[in-house]
Amino acid sequence: MIAPLELPRRRPPAHRVLPGRVFYGWWVTLGCGILLFVGVGVGFYILGILLDPLQSEHGWSNGAVSGASGLYFAVNGVANAVMGPHIDRHGPMPFMVAGVLGLGGCLIAVGHLTALWQLYLVYPLMGIAFAAAANVSVNSILTRWWIHRRARAMSVSFSFVSMGGALFAPLGTSLIHQGGIRLATLVLGLSVIGIGLPVVLLVLVWDPAQMGLSADDGYVPSRPVPGMGDQYRLWSRAEALRTVALWAMLIGFPLVMLSQVGFLTHQVAFLSRRFDSDTIGSLAIATSAVGSAVARLVVGSFADGVDKRRLTVALIGVQAATVYTLVVVDNLVVDFALVLVFGFTMGNIFMLQSLLVGEIFGLRSFGSIFGLLTASAQIAAGAGPVLIGYLEQRSGSYALPLTVTATLTLMGGLAIVWARPEAAPSPLRSERPAARSG
Repeated sequence: MIAPLELPRRRPPAHRVLPGRVFYGWWVTLGCGILLFVGVGVGFYILGILLDPLQSEHGWSNGAVSGASGLYFAVNGVANAVMGPHIDRHGPMPFMVAGVLGLGGCLIAVGHLTALWQLYLVYPLMGIAFAAAANVSVNSILTRWWIHRRARAMSVSFSFVSMGGALFAPLGTSLIHQGGIRLATLVLGLSVIGIGLPVVLLVLVWDPAQMGLSADDGYVPSRPVPGMGDQYRLWSRAEALRTVALWAMLIGFPLVMLSQVGFLTHQVAFLSRRFDSDTIGSLAIATSAVGSAVARLVVGSFADGVDKRRLTVALIGVQAATVYTLVVVDNLVVDFALVLVFGFTMGNIFMLQSLLVGEIFGLRSFGSIFGLLTASAQIAAGAGPVLIGYLEQRSGSYALPLTVTATLTLMGGLAIVWARPEAAPSPLRSERPAARSG
């Protein structure tokens, strides 16, 4: 699970035409953002858009469709854990090509389902493809290209996730109204392939050393970054699992992701029923996405120089308070303001999960450790839609399930308080790869 020091050279086609005066890491950052725009914008947000239409078109229950959504996230998490060590050794590019093709193809297949068992076959396959196309793959690339400006770069790339949600959530709803699930999944599936595949093949590079470059274009800050561990230390999973920091994240982030994904998956149904309008539901999820994009850029502008653990805990507290308030306040304007605030916290918590792993455990074993954390978080995320769907069916409203998940969010934030870097390693386990000039 240790990344090789000698990497194959790669000069992507885009390098020949893009302005050379701009550090190529920024083009990689933009490329990662475009891939996230279409991959996560469709692969993540589409589940909430399809929740009610799959029920109404096929007569399936809320619990049955929510269960398939939960399985999607669970399988996605396991796939990330399996792929992580391979990405550390060989890079993410083959996974990303297969993932883009698989995600688009599986999404198109959703439009042709005729039985519930088919949904339970296609959704897990789509979860595997989503894992290959994004998440550990993209975070692995950004972590290697950026060390001291990592938060700024990630805030740029991950803002495209929110833009994707803001575009594809209303687009998916509109297409379903115009031509049903089959039209919506066809258009969105082709969008994933048509936009994502050229970016992977023509723009992205795993490691700056493959182009004779160095991380951050050689930039070194004048003062040490708070909480920054040794970026070149080699970690095995067994070593990482003996740290308090990893266990704090393995407990905290899954609780937060369970609640966050559960709310997002049911957000459209919750608000559509409250205000008796499908349009309001889809606009609400787009509002969350826009809030997430804006907040990421704001946080990314200063997060490289602050304690990310404390920032994460603070955002988690705000997210829990937002959901508590949504439960009790039935007012269109206030609810949209709360949805916007939820979006502010949502994207940054997801981004800070990656930043904390990169800071504490470095870049050379990032895929292995982040893949493990992603597995636990995604499996828990898979339980979110199921838990909320089950409690909603039993209680007859969304008040109880949302109150429960907001409480779990607070518990997750408390756990992450303990996510601190370990003591400095010995020199033999933190050998820095020789930098190439160029």
